[in-house]
Amino acid sequence: MNEILDWILSTVQAVDPVTRTLLAGLGIMLETSVLIGLVVPGDTIVLVAATAVDGVGEYLALAFTVIAGALIGESIGFALGRWFGPHILHSRLGRRLGEENWHRAQRYLDRRGGPAIFISRFLPVLHSLIPLTVGMSTMRYRKFIAWTAPACVIWAFAYVSVGWAAAGSYRELSRELHWAGYMFVAVIALFLVVVWGAKKLIVRSEAKHMEAAEAADDSGALDTAPSTPADFTRTAASAPSGLASDLRNDAGSDAEAPDPAERGADR
Repeated sequence: MNEILDWILSTVQAVDPVTRTLLAGLGIMLETSVLIGLVVPGDTIVLVAATAVDGVGEYLALAFTVIAGALIGESIGFALGRWFGPHILHSRLGRRLGEENWHRAQRYLDRRGGPAIFISRFLPVLHSLIPLTVGMSTMRYRKFIAWTAPACVIWAFAYVSVGWAAAGSYRELSRELHWAGYMFVAVIALFLVVVWGAKKLIVRSEAKHMEAAEAADDSGALDTAPSTPADFTRTAASAPSGLASDLRNDAGSDAEAPDPAERGADR
């Protein structure tokens, strides 16, 4: 196990630190701007890059580059949604993502507002859709960036810190322990399990808001349909004059039409 990990870590560390850091920032930028995160998760990119960090200087450089990349990507996603939202929604990629996922993101945003932007950074699928969805809404960019920036900072430092600490501890222990590689894998696996569990808890706690938004949409659709002759008359009264008269005539004819059973009784 140690030999395999030594080869992997050495390969990553052999990449020029500046190039490695810029690639991590670019990967995070693409994740949130053009939906690359749905194919290659950004957390994988950051963890791999963090394992090659050597010293506090590289640690801070990687963390701030990832933060900058995330904010640039979020801003590009916002701009794409603002300018090209309908085209992206009806494009081949938008259709492959599924109409329900888009509606889910929109309902969640409408229900939660700013907190939805913050929380979505830690949720699968939504963290790639929310910037585009916010861009298609009426929310201002200043409010959007104020909510997403703290989430990007927390996310970046969490992943960079774990990757750096795990790899650094492994390098120290591998000189004395043959099973240090298993400890490294266990630490990374434990972190990923904790992250997975935290995401599940967040999804479960936020599900009530999504369900409430869906229920509100359904009730709103039912409320707009006239269910009684009185509702029908009120709808006709608010319609344009020509259409209103047609609607009233239709309503009157329906009300005056005798029941077939009654006609039989009259005979």
